[in-house]
Amino acid sequence: MEQVVQVEYLKSYVALVKIHRPEAKNALNTQVRIQLAQIFNQLSDDPEIRAIVLTGGEQDFAAGADLKELANAHAVQMMQRRSERYWQAIASCPKPVIAAVNGYALGGGCELAMHADIIIASQTAVFGQPEVKVGVMPGAGGTQRLFRAVGKFQAMRMILTGCLVPAQEALQMGLVSQLVEEDNAIPAALKMAESIAKLPPVALEQIKEVALMAEDVPLHAGLALERKSFQLLFDTEDQKEGMQAFIEKRKPNYQGK
Repeated sequence: MEQVVQVEYLKSYVALVKIHRPEAKNALNTQVRIQLAQIFNQLSDDPEIRAIVLTGGEQDFAAGADLKELANAHAVQMMQRRSERYWQAIASCPKPVIAAVNGYALGGGCELAMHADIIIASQTAVFGQPEVKVGVMPGAGGTQRLFRAVGKFQAMRMILTGCLVPAQEALQMGLVSQLVEEDNAIPAALKMAESIAKLPPVALEQIKEVALMAEDVPLHAGLALERKSFQLLFDTEDQKEGMQAFIEKRKPNYQGK
């Protein structure tokens, strides 16, 4: 199988995951989805990785699904593909994930970016859910994650018209965490990932898990989960190290324990 997703393990406890189908603007075919799932499953269990940068490279993040695979498919065939399994590997990753977006992030590409915890986009980035223009609708979170990210009225505008949203507008509506200069999305994402990777890994995982629950549970339940997770962290060695380092005015050395 051709390797269409590349992974680079950096010395700073960071992994750089890159979709590599430049001839198709990184369109998400089955091969890409499978390899992304495999890599994210591996990274989720790797104690040497504390943060992940996901990108499509300098040109395009991912220009949607590969329509050549979908044009003649039937409903049962689509159901039997069970592609949600591949997306879930990314959604359930316990490590912080930063999407570095250059160029197009359309359809499945926009949905893929929304699976990340932070989106850093360059001035060249363009977001959109244009599925309606080819007779379908978003099928991997474009009607759900997008609503939660930008609210009803902006999400409806995007999914009902299929319009393209440039990076600056995406930042203003809350779809992007940070906007950087052209060609700087990947370096900026790596810099942020490296700073996150220096923090206590157990605390990072608890923060991510509890924060994402805010979308799905009532406030009182979320506050209870937050309180219990906060208390749990006082049994970690990293908590003792972090607070002692603060008192002693030195840099902490977190071990993920």
